[in-house]
Amino acid sequence: MPLPPLDVAPSDERLPSSAEVVIVGGGIVGASAALALAERRIPVVLCEKGSIGAEQSGRNWGWCRKQGRDARELPLMLESMRLWEDLARRVGADVGFRRTGIFYLARTPADLARHEAWLETARPYQLDTRLIGPAELARLLPGSGQSWAGALHTPSDGRAEPQKAAPAIANAARAAGAVVIGRCAVRGIETAGGRIAAAVTERGTVRCRALLLAGGAWSRLFLGSLGLTLPQLTVRASVMRTAPLAGGPEGAAKGPGFAFRKRLDGGYSIAHPNRQLHSIVPDSFRFFPRFLPVFLEERKDIQLGLNRRFAEAALTPRRWALDSISPFERCRVLDPEPATADLEAALKNLKAAWPVFREAAPAGSWAGMIDVMPDGVPVISTVPELPGLVVATGFTGHGFGIGPAAGRLAADLVTGAAPIVDPAPFRWSRFQGAKHGSQDLQGLAGAQ
Repeated sequence: MPLPPLDVAPSDERLPSSAEVVIVGGGIVGASAALALAERRIPVVLCEKGSIGAEQSGRNWGWCRKQGRDARELPLMLESMRLWEDLARRVGADVGFRRTGIFYLARTPADLARHEAWLETARPYQLDTRLIGPAELARLLPGSGQSWAGALHTPSDGRAEPQKAAPAIANAARAAGAVVIGRCAVRGIETAGGRIAAAVTERGTVRCRALLLAGGAWSRLFLGSLGLTLPQLTVRASVMRTAPLAGGPEGAAKGPGFAFRKRLDGGYSIAHPNRQLHSIVPDSFRFFPRFLPVFLEERKDIQLGLNRRFAEAALTPRRWALDSISPFERCRVLDPEPATADLEAALKNLKAAWPVFREAAPAGSWAGMIDVMPDGVPVISTVPELPGLVVATGFTGHGFGIGPAAGRLAADLVTGAAPIVDPAPFRWSRFQGAKHGSQDLQGLAGAQ
């Protein structure tokens, strides 16, 4: 049962010989950065090795949330929600954004207390998030067949459609003057005077003053080929969708063993929030000390697997000649097999909690590879070791909702404009020798 089809993002045929900025990666962050730059009349080329939005940007839950985020992300997420609100007008297409609210369901008073602790960290941001009791939960999210102690609820949070968003943003960037090239891997860079001078692609070389890497799960490999170390690993997360279902909840919710959100087509996206797989690879050992704290904290939710990914990663070259085929051309789209048993368990749990889902007919399932960082917070930063390089990666499963503002912040850093928020929490230098653990209640592969 396949992933729903992505909306079409046409590709330009001709690769220009020069531009101010080259963007590597056509997910929601790269596309948003391209749109922000094109609207400023800055010549920009976006290169995507496969199709726009084909990897995790088109495979996530579709949540747009402030709730439960690490406090360091909240200023950027607040800006992102403002951008989501205006996005349909800005790109000339409905990307499915709706403020339908998000609920974190609590079975026990202890669960509620944990949510209350997060509320304290978020209090300075004056969110509309609050704890609600059983009666109010039943009114706002009716139809449950179980009793709940209450929930953490943010009415202004919402949802959008992953298969629509990145393509629509890329199309708008192209209409504003950006060049968007699909099936065009960037193999590496050329430098002059110690700074970025050109991007070398499989179709030719583009001279540029800056390069923005928004490569998701591929960022570690790309940076490593430049002699730069990013402590980034990946986890696999699986999602299923249902056929349209009448009478179901309008909002999105996460409970014990299930998460759901209504889709624009009337069906639901469903996932198991506590089942993510990290396939052990050589980098797992290289970065073990950095990731140990978060693994210990979330060991019940993260499965470790030793499978063919180890050999594939071990045999992938770390360096390559720029006039030869790169690893990015050998794998155009990461398309892992979904964890069918976990999805079946999630649907079973959801049916027990909301009887209306007993009528739900599965219509597809898929998986994606999430790029994760040791502290659960992305890198959106210049790289002092290589002037002209900006990195926007490591969103740890939270990138879809925050994507429009993350792309805008990356564009600000590329151009030296006043940043949309203080970029200090996302600085590259925090991983140069330091160890960090996660502070995000959603964990390594939380909902977007």
